[in-house]
Amino acid sequence: MKYRHIVFDMDGTLVNTEFAVLHSLQETIRELSGREIPCAELTFALGITGADALKRLGIKDAVRAIGLWNSKMSAYADTVTVFDGIPAVLGRLLTLQYSIGIVTSRTREELQYDLTRLGMGRCFQTVICADDTQEHKPNAAPLLKYMEASGAEGGEALYVGDSAYDSKCAENAGVAFALAGWGSRGRSIPADYFLEQPSGLLSVIEDR
Repeated sequence: MKYRHIVFDMDGTLVNTEFAVLHSLQETIRELSGREIPCAELTFALGITGADALKRLGIKDAVRAIGLWNSKMSAYADTVTVFDGIPAVLGRLLTLQYSIGIVTSRTREELQYDLTRLGMGRCFQTVICADDTQEHKPNAAPLLKYMEASGAEGGEALYVGDSAYDSKCAENAGVAFALAGWGSRGRSIPADYFLEQPSGLLSVIEDR
């Protein structure tokens, strides 16, 4: 087994949160500043921390804004779903005794809410959230923290994500990267593997 650790991003990789994230952010900006920004212009926020997204939008009171954004996000909870094929892949990885982890730009509180609600809370041995590092994706820090916490070597880990931030984080950390094509907006994002569907991950690891 070349890769002993399979590490997932959360949004756009394990769960489909795009509609919820963009529409709740749009409503937050409207309420705080009166600006009406089309969702198509807010896609940069997918894959980075909420604080970083709000900073780029010029929102100064990040604490208030994140609280408001989270409250609006909860109204879209029923639109957040696990991607088809993910439960089967996670089950297979556990059967094969891979270590499964998450490296996400969400805070731990934000992550735990959906993991519990969607029934995935017990699948992951090591979870690194925005709270755990001072630097965030595309910086290498989150994946380096994962390796420190799990005891993994760089060559033992495969990171699965959907964004350029994920790709660059993996590159900076010296970790192989698989692009989750089912959730990605950028087919030209650099990757060691391109996966059309979650089941493609099993082909990658079982060929090793």
